[in-house]
Amino acid sequence: MKVLKTLSRVYINDLNPSIEFYEELLGTAAPMHFEIPQIGLELAQVGDILLIAGFDEALKPFRSTQATMLVDSLDEFKTYLEEKGAEIIRGPAKVPTGRNMTVRHPDGSIIEYVEHSKAV
Repeated sequence: MKVLKTLSRVYINDLNPSIEFYEELLGTAAPMHFEIPQIGLELAQVGDILLIAGFDEALKPFRSTQATMLVDSLDEFKTYLEEKGAEIIRGPAKVPTGRNMTVRHPDGSIIEYVEHSKAV
């Protein structure tokens, strides 16, 4: 059970100008860019930044989530977090990159956990 990477979330309305800005700022290309049309969001990762774009109403349910942790085993983290008193708010669920869940930690912080599928 290991956290592979922690991504800072940036909520925006227009993805493409932000991708260009962060690619130039960080000196790296966005290796991941996809849409989730059923909830009206578009996402891209540039370095350790997760850009989440959509209209304000589409972003509203997600703005309280403070970070995304990429993990090696979502199931192991689910068990561990529940044992430590965390509350699973959403998921586990299938997402375009694999599976995810949103968790409220005992301190009140809300974190998304993602296990990428082998294809990502």
